[in-house]
Amino acid sequence: MAMELVRLATTGSVDDGKSTLIGRMLYDTKQIFQDQLEAIEEASKQRGTDYVDLALLTDGLRAEREQGITIDVAYRYFATPKRKFVLADTPGHIQYTRNMVTGASTADIALVLVDARAGIVEQTRRHAFIASLLRVPHLVLCVNKMDLVDFSEDRYNEIVDEFKDFATRLDIHDLRFVPVSALEGDNVVDESDRTPWYTGPSVLHLLEDIYVASDRNMIDVRFPVQYVIRPHTMEHQDYRGYAGQVVGGVLKPGDDVMVLPSGFESKIVGIDTFDGPVDEAAPPMSVTVRLEDDLDISRGDMICRPHNHPDVGQDIDAMVCWLTDQSQLRPGVKYAIKHTTRWARALVADMQYRLDINTLHRDEESHHLSLNEIGRVRLRTTQPLFFDEYRRNRETGSFILVDEATNATVGAGMILGPSQ
Repeated sequence: MAMELVRLATTGSVDDGKSTLIGRMLYDTKQIFQDQLEAIEEASKQRGTDYVDLALLTDGLRAEREQGITIDVAYRYFATPKRKFVLADTPGHIQYTRNMVTGASTADIALVLVDARAGIVEQTRRHAFIASLLRVPHLVLCVNKMDLVDFSEDRYNEIVDEFKDFATRLDIHDLRFVPVSALEGDNVVDESDRTPWYTGPSVLHLLEDIYVASDRNMIDVRFPVQYVIRPHTMEHQDYRGYAGQVVGGVLKPGDDVMVLPSGFESKIVGIDTFDGPVDEAAPPMSVTVRLEDDLDISRGDMICRPHNHPDVGQDIDAMVCWLTDQSQLRPGVKYAIKHTTRWARALVADMQYRLDINTLHRDEESHHLSLNEIGRVRLRTTQPLFFDEYRRNRETGSFILVDEATNATVGAGMILGPSQ
């Protein structure tokens, strides 16, 4: 059986040690080569540090290395005997909130780092809120730099209590806490002797054991069609398949299905993959589905169950994070919208409020969104979308807005439901 793939995102304020934690994890699990280690040892010496700066493993941009900060999302791949991981190291600076949104949008687990000396700061709250808004199912608060507070249990408990108090206002499904020293390796991969008062697992142990399979929606079948496969060869002249990624539910040959927007019904006769036919397909598998009937299906259509289909509509309420400083989101402006595999145009019909991420206050007087701001808007699309609420399905509940003049992605949205 294939190893389970888990997506991680590290978040938190500037200088809380996100890149160092990842570097330590890669180093302690023997995921980096000797020449990489020698290169960062050399770079650390040049910077005048008396230790090996493991943060340099993920900070790949020259500007990041020069300034000692993370700017863009850096992805790293590593594996343990239990699981494979894709790790997004996201920036802590407030002006890179959009990069953090990108990195956390697909994460199964978010590691939120806190500097034990500074405690919970504005950016900690901001990132924890965004992780909860993006419905990251598991949040692990790593209280880092414990070596600088003499591994104080009281300081750790103080931070945990303060964060728990803040988290009651968020929608967090699963919250864990670990005291760590990323620089010295305490409780990152191996459990530390210097925190005898902490009896829980190390960060890596948590990452290997958190149960993520149930986070995906296995009930509502959702299969957005990405491509129609019609090989025009003699041996495959009768083949017609619909390729795409399963984003909800389980598909099996023999299942009754319905195609949107036509509403026609059919039956699955086969499911093919690159490695041959399979007996069932579940998220996030990419497959080709063959149907009994010769229906008119094209890219952007949705295959689902006859009595369990998504909302179909042109009016939606959504939370939007604005990603550009070139323009503002305002009512009356039109954008291209990409939702699953479907493109349409969307008009911003109304803006209900802008959210102050730090206080969670709703500013109903505001009628625009600027870079990194988040607000609730109502959109009207030129053709129907097949969507679920974002909390029910992160794939069919999300979309991006694109500026048609520049082709730049300007907004990322999470659907709250049909407009009332």
